[in-house]
Amino acid sequence: MSTPNRTGPVPAAADPDRIDPAVRRMAITIIVGALAVVFDTTIVSVALNDLAKELGAPLSTIQWVSTGYLLAVFVTIPLAGWAQSRLGGKRLWIASLSVFLLGSILSALAWDATSLITFRVVQGIGGGIMMPLTATLIMQAAKGRNIGQVMAIITVPTALGPILGPVLGGLILHLADWRWMFFVNIPFCVVGGWLAWRNLPDDRPAPDSPRVRLDAIGLLLLSPGVAALIYGLSRVEGSAGFASAEVLIPLVGGLALVGGFTARALTRTTGALVNLRLFRHRALASSSALLFLGGITLYGAMMLLPLYFQQVRGEDALGAGLLLIPQGVGALFARTLAGKYTDRVGPRWVALAAFAFVAAATVPFAFVTADTSMVLLVAALLVRGIGLGAAMIALSGAAYVGLEHKEIPDASIITRVAQQIGGSVGIAVLAVILQHTAGDAHTPGALADGFDDAFWWSVAFTAVAVPLCRLLPGRPEPVASADNSEAEAAVQV
Repeated sequence: MSTPNRTGPVPAAADPDRIDPAVRRMAITIIVGALAVVFDTTIVSVALNDLAKELGAPLSTIQWVSTGYLLAVFVTIPLAGWAQSRLGGKRLWIASLSVFLLGSILSALAWDATSLITFRVVQGIGGGIMMPLTATLIMQAAKGRNIGQVMAIITVPTALGPILGPVLGGLILHLADWRWMFFVNIPFCVVGGWLAWRNLPDDRPAPDSPRVRLDAIGLLLLSPGVAALIYGLSRVEGSAGFASAEVLIPLVGGLALVGGFTARALTRTTGALVNLRLFRHRALASSSALLFLGGITLYGAMMLLPLYFQQVRGEDALGAGLLLIPQGVGALFARTLAGKYTDRVGPRWVALAAFAFVAAATVPFAFVTADTSMVLLVAALLVRGIGLGAAMIALSGAAYVGLEHKEIPDASIITRVAQQIGGSVGIAVLAVILQHTAGDAHTPGALADGFDDAFWWSVAFTAVAVPLCRLLPGRPEPVASADNSEAEAAVQV
């Protein structure tokens, strides 16, 4: 028997911590296209006041530039799994990216508020398919290996959006016409489409494979139901709170439709638009619940933070965006370490530590005044970003533990909807709290007291998530593969 060569290099396939180059190439390809969606959302969010002035429309109308896009996204998200089964991931990705590109060009050429809102809906249709498909394609290619590190790559657009989006939007509005907010999407879409055509595998269904029928009744229940929930929650800030009919009617209607879909989907063994039976997997169920709370933590505070900097500290939109950069930098910085430790010790402990970091880093904002040190707040934002970035990587990766290849598209839809509804709930609840505590304030000091109360609620939502992290999977078991077995044989004999 020969002696193992322990000084020579270990074959790449034997390294359990190494991401398959094909998976990495696919991830980069997907990210380029996904950046267009992420940047577009964050850029437009800081431009509503400017759009109202440029298009001569009231802010209540211009608000639909964002609301219409958001509703279109949630109408189409549930279709992603069915559409992938009919077209294949590659063709669906290129098609949805093309629809987003078309919507971007039309939005840049809009002549009034109505046309801009309509073209933003076209964008939302493409973006709604791309959101869950981003994770689905890469996780299917990863085949359960190095989930944490793969998620660290997938979350690059999410981390870059808060850093560059508001700043890019402010610079565009300062230096150029508002139409360039949409023209800037074109290079991402064109390059992303070309990379997808070149790098994504041709996974279209075989001609003789069974055709998956669309669950039309499920679609008519789920898509309008989720859209009604999002719309109702989006109206809380601008109305009389949750007691307003403008909020209650869509919320009750949305809950009834989603409840009807849930009851119907759980009684069907096959063919449901989204397979809710996947909640039998504790990893997916616990991850979805924590992503809901994470959405509250992320999006709710992201509504409070710029308002504090603008209303209490007197910053403009660009200044507030610049002050939020440390949080995005922290999220970007956390990616590599969080991905590696998720694979080594499991998502449970990474998420628990991450949520504890977020809660602790939000506490300084619960004591803010009109004169609180900006250095302290910027440092807190950096730590908060590290925690958020690590939490989202751990939770997103945990959701796919133990799932089969065919179950991944439904899991992507479930986790995406859970996080986005959580974000809408967070914004709505914290907006009502802020209105109640600071609505009659007329001085920066009194306004700061109102923000203190709202930030304490944000801390509380985050603290609730900490013990729930114990429900997540622990240390992962090694994933067996033919490649690894061959590599082990090569170095053992």
